[in-house]
Amino acid sequence: MGYALAFSTCFGCGRPFGFNPHRVPSIDIDGRREPICAYCVGRVNPMRKANGLPEIVPHPDAYEPIEESEL
Repeated sequence: MGYALAFSTCFGCGRPFGFNPHRVPSIDIDGRREPICAYCVGRVNPMRKANGLPEIVPHPDAYEPIEESEL
């Protein structure tokens, strides 16, 4: 049994980061889901709250490896 971690750049800040591809927070950009890093989630939540939007609550495993059998 092995583990996998997806890597991409964050849509918000452009920094590379690793994540669970099934649980990472993401946004829809022209029909494509783009991942958001934990730093950007923390940065955007106060603005969302101030605008009456629900805060983004990442899954506890959002930035952790996934078991290869779940891919």
